[in-house]
Amino acid sequence: MFRNAAELVELAESQNKKISDIMIEQEMTVTKRSKEDVLAQMERNLVVMEEAVDRGLKGVRSHSGLTGGDAVLLQKYIQSGRSLSGELLLDAVSKAVATNEVNAAMGTICATPTAGSAGVVPGTLFAVQHKLNPTREEKLRFLFTSGAFGFVVANNASISGAAGGCQAEVGSASGMAAAAIVEMAGGTPAQSAEAMAITLKNMLGLVCDPVAGLVEVPCVKRNAMGAANAMVAADMALAGITSRIPCDEVIDAMYRIGQTMPVALRETGQGGLAATPTGRELEAKIFGFALDK
Repeated sequence: MFRNAAELVELAESQNKKISDIMIEQEMTVTKRSKEDVLAQMERNLVVMEEAVDRGLKGVRSHSGLTGGDAVLLQKYIQSGRSLSGELLLDAVSKAVATNEVNAAMGTICATPTAGSAGVVPGTLFAVQHKLNPTREEKLRFLFTSGAFGFVVANNASISGAAGGCQAEVGSASGMAAAAIVEMAGGTPAQSAEAMAITLKNMLGLVCDPVAGLVEVPCVKRNAMGAANAMVAADMALAGITSRIPCDEVIDAMYRIGQTMPVALRETGQGGLAATPTGRELEAKIFGFALDK
């Protein structure tokens, strides 16, 4: 068992294994199931992710009308050949958006680590697969690696927007994705931890301020930027760039920041974008009255 990122990396390095190997073995030990059963469960999660992305890329609209259709717009923009950020990056962004648009439309998604941050991991996975050509098992390993770092965050800080702001949700998801990208691209366990640290420390302080209390605005677009952050951080780690602040200390800082964050900025819909004039207008339009009078 590992308690933090340092122990996770040490286990992988000392046993000459991948992060995903360590996480699979831990699941087997904790759940007392065979490797085949553990992989089968993750396969089901992967299928849910694939179906969500496919549905989102065909175009969905939420019941509130606040979100939907942006994943389609991004794909059309990519196909136009006029994109400035590059096709791979924008593909990850569009697929992250697609997943969260499906979530907002009351569709089925796989929380990674939460529903509100469910787009980042599949968005990046299904984008980099076109570059790295992973096998099915390697896609599953991507999810186990991301899960390993999600496990560390959940047990040492928080993955809840209500407890720690959006840094705990999209921030954690982005770090998880970055770590998994690194492993899939052939990086070392230590580089995965560096990618996690680089990603998360650049999302510290991110508040959770859902307009009308719905997981739509700005949640969907935060998943988009989280996916972009993960891609860039993974490249930085693979280039040999390290975080001056160790991964576990970054996670601890995120937790402490979340503890001092005002309640109005922790999923209550009382502050931030939710409290703007337009945010209140949208809230009143959806519910017929303002939730925070």
